Parts: sequence; C-alpha cells; structure tokens
Amino acid sequence: MSPGILRAPLRGAVVVSLLFVLACPQPPREEPATEPAAEELPAQEVTRPEKALRPCSFATLPPLLDDGDWESLRQAIVESRRWLAGQPEEERFVFGPRVVTARQMLDGCDRLLEWLEADPTPESFAARVVYGFDVLERVGPSGGEMLITGYYEPVIAGSRRHTAEYRVPVYGLPRDLIKVSLGDFSEQYRGVHLIGRLRGQRLVPYPSRREIRESGVGRGKVIAWARDRVDLFFVEVQGSGALRLPNGRELRIGYAGSNGRPYRSIGRLLIDQGKIEREKISMQSIREYLARHPEEVTAVLDYNESVVFFRKLSGPPVGSLGVPVTPRRSIATDHRLFPRGALGFLVSEIPAMGDDGRTVAAGPLTRFVLNQDRGGAIRGTDRADFFWGRGEEAATRAGLMKQPGRLFFFAPKPVRY
Repeated sequence: MSPGILRAPLRGAVVVSLLFVLACPQPPREEPATEPAAEELPAQEVTRPEKALRPCSFATLPPLLDDGDWESLRQAIVESRRWLAGQPEEERFVFGPRVVTARQMLDGCDRLLEWLEADPTPESFAARVVYGFDVLERVGPSGGEMLITGYYEPVIAGSRRHTAEYRVPVYGLPRDLIKVSLGDFSEQYRGVHLIGRLRGQRLVPYPSRREIRESGVGRGKVIAWARDRVDLFFVEVQGSGALRLPNGRELRIGYAGSNGRPYRSIGRLLIDQGKIEREKISMQSIREYLARHPEEVTAVLDYNESVVFFRKLSGPPVGSLGVPVTPRRSIATDHRLFPRGALGFLVSEIPAMGDDGRTVAAGPLTRFVLNQDRGGAIRGTDRADFFWGRGEEAATRAGLMKQPGRLFFFAPKPVRY
C-alpha cells in the first residue's frame, strides 16, 4: 500500500509516527547487499555528491585501455540510455563539482555508441572519451584505493509447488508492507525511505528475518519454493537469481522490496566469532562453514535481520534503474553520491583463490563500466560492486572478490552545434 493512498483516518497517525522518526538518525535503505562485507571501512567522511568526485589530471590518470569486448559495453550503454530517456530532460546529475542534465547524458551516450560503431582500438576509444568527457576520480576517506567486491546471478534448485523437498518459501512483496519516502516530509531526507506496517493506527517496523521464519509474512503470497535456505539467502544477498525447476526450466526472480531492517554481514559475524579467518572470508568459505555446521545455520542467517522479497522476472536480472544489468560491465555504487547510469572506468584485479584459501589476484581488471545498480551494503565512496554475470565462474569470481581498486567517472562535455 502506498503512503499516498492511506485511508484518511490512518494518515494522521502515520504522520505523527514519522515526525518522531525524523528526529532520529536516518534509517538504512532497503536494497539488496553483497556478502561478505569483510573489511570494516573507515568512517564515511564524504556525505555529499559535490565532494564525491574530483577532476583528474592527466598526470594521475591511468591508461584507460579496456580489456573487455565492445559488444558488452555497447549493450550496457544502450540500457543506461534507455533509462535516461525516461527522465526529465533537465534532471540533474552531479559529478562532483560538475552538474550535467539528462539531455547531456543522452548526448554522451549517443557519442559513445557512435564511436563504438567503428570497432575502435582500445587506445583510440580511450582518446575519444578523454576528448569528449571530463574525467573525475572518486574521493574517499581511504585515499586513492577503494574496496571492489563482486556480485552475480545465482541459479538454485526450486519449484513452483510446495513439496517435501522444496519447502523454503520465496516470498513476494507483502500486501501489508508500507514504504514511506521521508523526503516527502523534509528535503534533508530526500532519497531515504522508511518501511513498516500498520498496527492499529501506528506504523511499526516490519518483522525481522527470525520473526518471518517463525510466523511467515502477513498478507503475503509465496511465489515459489526453494530447496535450500542457505541457497535462497545468497539469492537475497545478490538481489536476483533463478530457480531451476524440476522439469529443467528456470524461473527468474528479482528484487521487489525488503522488510527495511538493517543489513548485517554474516561474514563479519563469523570473523568476530573466530569461526573464519579474516583473510579467508568469502562466499565460498561461508558456505563451507555452514555445510560443516548445520546446527548453526539458523542462528547465523537470523543474524541478518534484513529480508528481501521477490517478484518474477520475464528476462535477465535488472538493477536499481529498472533496466537489465550487463555481465562484467555494470557496477553498483552508493547512488546518493555517484551519478546513476553514468559511464565509469574501473581499475582493479581479477580474484582467484590461492593455495592457502586466501584471495589472490589472477590478473588486472581494467574496463569501462556503467553505474546501474546499488545495494544495502554499498555505502559511501569507499566501496563498489562489480557484476560478474551467471554461471560457475561468475559465482567463483564474485564470491572471492575483495580487491583494491580505483574508480573514475566521465561527465559529458557540452555539445557545440
């Protein structure tokens, strides 16, 4: 139920509740997050988009030589362009000290697509981008490098019907869940949302993971059933995935909303409890630990009170812009600070598992990316998430990735007609 269509007798009580909330610290957002958040990042010092990027001099700019294929970059640009075309032409996008309109962003996308038509060399494409765009580098409390993690599209066993084998509910968005935009009440809370449900005339927090596990979801339907709750947990963490049905077909599911509870990393929990070494934390090591200790699964999963609700997808996974994310081209960032849909360049490493179980670098990762997604654990300017796609390699790379990196964005220069 939208807050805009609350019945009149209830609206006043909800507003009173909101006035109390506005006096409290801002609640976390509700998007899916990437697991694990293994490193404790420094205090977030950059809180405004005007300070999140700074102009980059040629002396400090690395070679912008793309190591991917042009077709995937073209596809990602087309999706950003499609989203931008649906925005008001004067919508503002903040690139640090520069402000760009949606119309200028569209012009930039058109130039990029035109340059790609010529099948350029990495060197010639980089030269065109530097000529046609202002280059800005991300600013963060950790200095020049940031943490780059990965996410992917999991494929897990599931069924449309509840059976003895498939008994873990995949919940759709509950009908009693209310999402309130606090920006409607105060400009300083623009982009911040509050999620809950009504109890009488009071807006109260939505149930936690434990409460939902024990009592189900009120007035919410189950859209499918999973075989393994750990598998489904990691689909929640990634934000989307696919259920491989008993007949071999697939049912794709994507993020529809959440219970609004704060995301808490189970990787961090297992580190703090001394169960897994900090240097060895990864999705793979977490899964292995839970498989060896099934008696701890409930307590570990319940530690993360956040629950993701899903909707059925008819196509590939979509990001927070509502357009498909492109494997090895889309990234997730904090959209409060970095411009949505914008072209970026990522300098990082391809992760691999070393002989001692720790993550090592298998080679460089240098490519143009599009800022098309966000996540609950992606906060501030010291973190970005790289979308690896689907399949075993994508799962391996995403699960291991916790690499240092640098991130640049490109603000289109005005077109002179």
